[in-house]
Amino acid sequence: MQSAIKDEKPVLDSDSRRLLLQFSDMLLVERGLSKHTVSAYETDIKLFALHLQSIGSVSVKNANRADIMGFLGTRVESGGSARSAARMLSALRRFYGFLVRERFVSEDPTVLIDAPTIGRPLPSTLSETEVRKLLNAPVISTDIGLRDRAMLELLYACGLRVTELVSLNVDQVNLQQGVVRVWGKGNKERLVPMGEAASDWIERYTRDARDNLVKGLTSTLFLSLRGREMTRQSFWHRIKAHGLAAGINAHLSPHTLRHAFATHLVNNDADLRVVQLLLGHSDLSTTQIYTHVARERLKYIHAAHHPRG
Repeated sequence: MQSAIKDEKPVLDSDSRRLLLQFSDMLLVERGLSKHTVSAYETDIKLFALHLQSIGSVSVKNANRADIMGFLGTRVESGGSARSAARMLSALRRFYGFLVRERFVSEDPTVLIDAPTIGRPLPSTLSETEVRKLLNAPVISTDIGLRDRAMLELLYACGLRVTELVSLNVDQVNLQQGVVRVWGKGNKERLVPMGEAASDWIERYTRDARDNLVKGLTSTLFLSLRGREMTRQSFWHRIKAHGLAAGINAHLSPHTLRHAFATHLVNNDADLRVVQLLLGHSDLSTTQIYTHVARERLKYIHAAHHPRG
């Protein structure tokens, strides 16, 4: 008769289990944290305690800085994210803070450990082909369609923030010089060249459509059906509608074209400081995110087309 052999789950040593229970009680009673939050802390600390047992250190009271660094490194190497490792370190900081306070241990081994660097998420952008599809989506035989085409062209040509776009006045656009005077964050002024395509569409909109939308005296360039300045939300809905019509599956927002503007400039070897000036960034480090976007694009092209990619 064959006996079934079951895999036994690892069990915490009694000392670690006792300390974890007291820590959990403190979080629930003294800190008033939810059961869900406390359970998350318990899970991370239990993983650490089991890791210690697997390398021969019996209790969490014996852990040192090297043990914690080794544990976090093991988690990342096994596929965990930097964000997950940072969360685990945060749980261990709180746990060892409690152990020191209650004099279960004399020193906190997490004190000299820096949190893992969490990469900034890359901004959502569009390929040049997708941008062309989006720009061609509005039905330009209507006043609203012509307005939308001019707005999209200007947004992509200049990398404007949506607030900068919808609040533009007529006198901020100089068609003869081909520049837009923009008031950005902190009320800082910048001049941005807009190119021939955007200039042509704005000229066409102001000549053929804007007067039909005007109701009363207003200096706003891009007008709603009510003859007023458009809201950021209404333009966001317009972009989503045009993206749907163009068959674009990527996430779309007014900021997407700003990201596309910057990414395509960097992809075509534009100087990063020039891109910084055009975007109105006060700090170059903010602009540098677009070098990462370009790098991801290069990696994709290499993987897709290189024989050894």
